[in-house]
Amino acid sequence: MPRVALQPSQDAPLGPLIRKRRKQLGLTLKQLGERAGVSVGYLSQVERDNAAPSLGTLAQIAEAVDVGLDYFISTPRPADALTRSGARPRFSLADSELVYEQISHEFPGSELSSYMLHVPPGHASELVHHEGEEIIVILEGEIEQVLGEETFHMRAGDSLHYSGATPHAWRNTTDRPARILWTGTLGVLHRAGARRTDAPPRLMK
Repeated sequence: MPRVALQPSQDAPLGPLIRKRRKQLGLTLKQLGERAGVSVGYLSQVERDNAAPSLGTLAQIAEAVDVGLDYFISTPRPADALTRSGARPRFSLADSELVYEQISHEFPGSELSSYMLHVPPGHASELVHHEGEEIIVILEGEIEQVLGEETFHMRAGDSLHYSGATPHAWRNTTDRPARILWTGTLGVLHRAGARRTDAPPRLMK
């Protein structure tokens, strides 16, 4: 992913950006303070724009919320959000065969995350519920999507938009891989255990 040239941001105050990012990750002030090595009281002052962190402290906060320093101090360019087929970052979570291909780009104030999911045959997700909302579009293959008390058999071209508060899960019950375009307000890869995978996933013929 291209790096953004560092320059002062003119778009939003620093404090609200840090608070918004912290809440996106579901962190309390105490948890973020422990991650960043700063006191809760000082962090609260920073989030309310009553204190200005040094560049070093801001770097610690940025690392604690899984972003680069430029997330807080640079002004993004449109070209930074462009991704090319075959050149997007790919990740997987520890002990999982599921591969995520990053579509979305983070910038100050951004709300959405988007990934292309490469789903191997037989893979099933756990049943979860959370704040926010999700949209999935099946690009290739077939999956079964569980949403509350209903199960939907979805094929290429089908889509579904739902609240994250409704318990949901999906599974690939076929013997062929599937690809899903996932977009939502949950930061999928802002979790410990995410790792980059250099080998491209096996695609459907």
